[in-house]
Amino acid sequence: MTAKPFWEQVGISFVQHYYHQFDSDRSLLGALYLDSSCLSWEGEQCRGKVAIVEKLLKLPFRKIAHSITAQDHQPTPDGCILSVVVGQLKADDDQIIGFHQTFILKSIDESWDTSICSLIGRIAMTNEVVVAVLVHPALMAAHMFTFI
Repeated sequence: MTAKPFWEQVGISFVQHYYHQFDSDRSLLGALYLDSSCLSWEGEQCRGKVAIVEKLLKLPFRKIAHSITAQDHQPTPDGCILSVVVGQLKADDDQIIGFHQTFILKSIDESWDTSICSLIGRIAMTNEVVVAVLVHPALMAAHMFTFI
């Protein structure tokens, strides 16, 4: 069996750590963000570690459990890792709903004690999965596919 590429190993470890921390004590997630990090959740944006943690703590639930159903990781041309996560979550006594999140992970000081540069997340209100294919800016194109 071939070992997974480095970026995939880092991404898988990150996803496991992030969602475990989110489900147990999301106030501690601030350690994963930078002062320059960005968060977009359901179209609402905030920037910076403090603002992101405040947003996470204001989410309207007391308990949450994530179940990851798929994750993909790729290196970016600038040395980061793009991670896309799809799963389900159960908050308090609400119904189970789908979600998808995209992270850009960055190595700090050549250490993969990973920091989140950017996070985009949405609740999945349909059974549609949207896959974004990011293309290097030099190619001057981006493509979007929807699979039903």
